[in-house]
Amino acid sequence: MAEGGRRGLGRGLSALLGETDAPAPEAVAEAGPIREVPIELLRRNPDQPRKLFAEAALEELASSIRDKGVLQPLLVRPAPGALGEYQIVAGERRWRAAQRAGIRALPVVVREDLTEQDVLEIGIIENVQRADLNPLEEGQSYQTLIERFGRTQEQVAEVVGKSRSHVANTLRLLALPEGVRTHLIEGRLSAGHARAIATSPEADKLADKIVEWGLSVRQAEYIARAGIRDPKAPPPKLVRPAIQSKDPDTRALEMDLSEAVGLPVEIADKDGRGVLSIRYDTLEQLDELCRRLSR
Repeated sequence: MAEGGRRGLGRGLSALLGETDAPAPEAVAEAGPIREVPIELLRRNPDQPRKLFAEAALEELASSIRDKGVLQPLLVRPAPGALGEYQIVAGERRWRAAQRAGIRALPVVVREDLTEQDVLEIGIIENVQRADLNPLEEGQSYQTLIERFGRTQEQVAEVVGKSRSHVANTLRLLALPEGVRTHLIEGRLSAGHARAIATSPEADKLADKIVEWGLSVRQAEYIARAGIRDPKAPPPKLVRPAIQSKDPDTRALEMDLSEAVGLPVEIADKDGRGVLSIRYDTLEQLDELCRRLSR
């Protein structure tokens, strides 16, 4: 991001993205004054990293907006080639929900000095910090920064606050077969599952079996190493007993947590008490986990 963009966003962007309860006076002054803009003058950014918006979440946000209004201003810039209109830099989900809620004007902070690269980086940061992107959208955003703006993986990692290994692993997901990518987009597989089978020549078959059997990330790693011995049944000693010992809700929670922290998660529960384990293989993974938890 350009130095001017870094200086101008600063705490103001942090406040707008919800990292503080309310913008500090000096933060708002840095970002610019808040103004009301008719909703029809706001335009989405075609390079917005997030492509999918869950209907249920939009309806929930629309209901909240009807009740309380839009609590955080959108970050916008003058729309290229459209005099008097504004392009959304951060806050498209609020804009979509506000339309459903029948809101006619939205609070915005206008930044006139943002470059195309600034806009893309801010969009990625906003969505990655809020875990709003599916793994493929995240990978495609990193790829755009590399291909269009000449960023290295190290520079991308610095911009988005991730480790270089996280960026590299996310980029590898883009090379997965179409069937595996579909499972990822639709939430049947986590990024951890996809990484476990990414180098396998039978990744499509493995992905189908992971979904069918409801395997954990660790179990996915096992069948990726061992292969599918019998297409009609999972490996008897490792996979099947583990599946039978856990109810579907626990397995689903393991998958959700694995996706959230980016590492294999195991839950051992007995009568409401138990142990939650997170496994890491490198100190870089541990560093990334600490970074996520500290947010």
